[in-house]
Amino acid sequence: MLVLVLNAGSSSLKYQLINATTKDVVATGLVERIGIDGILKHEVSKNKKLDFEIDMPTHKEAIELVLKTLTDSETKVINSIDEIDAIGHRVVHGGEYFNSSTIVDEKVIKKIEKLIPLAPLHNPANILGIKICQELMPKTPNVAVFDTAFHQTMPEENFLYAVPHEDYTEHHLRKYGFHGTSHFYVSQEAIKLLGKKKSSKIVVCHLGNGSSICAVKDGKSISTSMGLTPLEGLVMGTRSGDIDAGVIPYLMEKKDMDGHQIIDYLNKKSGLLGLSGISSDLREIIKASQDGDKRATVAIELICNRIKKYLCAYAGLLGGVDAVCFTAGIGENSDLIREKVCNGLDFMGIEIDKNKNKIRSAENREINKSTSKTKIYVIPTNEEFVIAQDTYKLVKGK
Repeated sequence: MLVLVLNAGSSSLKYQLINATTKDVVATGLVERIGIDGILKHEVSKNKKLDFEIDMPTHKEAIELVLKTLTDSETKVINSIDEIDAIGHRVVHGGEYFNSSTIVDEKVIKKIEKLIPLAPLHNPANILGIKICQELMPKTPNVAVFDTAFHQTMPEENFLYAVPHEDYTEHHLRKYGFHGTSHFYVSQEAIKLLGKKKSSKIVVCHLGNGSSICAVKDGKSISTSMGLTPLEGLVMGTRSGDIDAGVIPYLMEKKDMDGHQIIDYLNKKSGLLGLSGISSDLREIIKASQDGDKRATVAIELICNRIKKYLCAYAGLLGGVDAVCFTAGIGENSDLIREKVCNGLDFMGIEIDKNKNKIRSAENREINKSTSKTKIYVIPTNEEFVIAQDTYKLVKGK
């Protein structure tokens, strides 16, 4: 069964065509600068790639171009869009409406629209992608897969904020969490590696430009670091992560900012970028640190300390840890960050093997010492496959 997986952003469109039964990626690509000048990067294999600029005023032209590229180009992989059995859409915020993926109808779209205030940058683009696909491929079923759904198993004591309760009941103020498809996929892979069908305690560290940690007990999320928005939790590429709430009015006064400006400041100008003054890209900061830049060194230590703090806290919530998993761009590729996070945690039974940790691979791998009571895994995430699999199960009625 062929599933087209779409992730529509405000000016971008990521896509993969996946055989949901075999897990094979038939084609993958990215459309950028929609509404500006338009760039398409399309790949069928390492030897079959397209990369060109073309005018794309709206998302409709972008999706039309993707469909044309899949069916009518030097790298075409199908003869007709009719061969696409279903479309799976990444939707960032499902609120409390959705605790699992769902087939899209008008009622579903209206509920996603109601959640726009909770994800004003993401949900409108996600909805737009769905509506365009309904227009271009009216007979093809669409499925919405939500970033927040996996975290709907969190108990109240882990998702409520300590504010008057009516703020939750009337204004839906609570922790929702994100990166749910990644945390689900990685924790399921870890359960397989552990050989545990029951009673598993796993901490997943999804570390990239956006980062979050999740405590997973028996395959279910019980707590996660991101909150009402993706701003809470770890220090990220440009996001501040946890700060004293009093910082907001203080900076607003000192910098003469309004509410929108301060949120933009904490989301786009803070984190690694703000700390280092160099870049939001960890690779550049590590290089600067090796060259003797003190701010870069402090930035690295700070992000590792924040990850370690959450890891230890979640070990307490879980009552122990069977496995710590690293995933996403930084988690999968930075042996330095993995080592710094795990160093000093021998008292918890977490012992990293420095030699295993330095090995680069695209496969799941174990990087702990043989004496470690806790397994340490590097597990490449595959959010697109989760979307394709959920889409397949819903469309086939499984």
